[in-house]
Amino acid sequence: MKPINDKETQVVYLKERLNIFMEVLDSIDPEETDVEDIDRLIGMIDDIELKCEQFRNRG
Repeated sequence: MKPINDKETQVVYLKERLNIFMEVLDSIDPEETDVEDIDRLIGMIDDIELKCEQFRNRG
């Protein structure tokens, strides 16, 4: 996958990732959530944070 360098594409990418995160978060039943679910959410946040850092360093 080639690097995303223009700001507009970066913002679209981040919005899409955040929307996916929100969909996963909305689908989780708090009564049935386990540690693996929480770890998956944390991993998604970590991936988004890493992408933000990459975009910041390219800009």
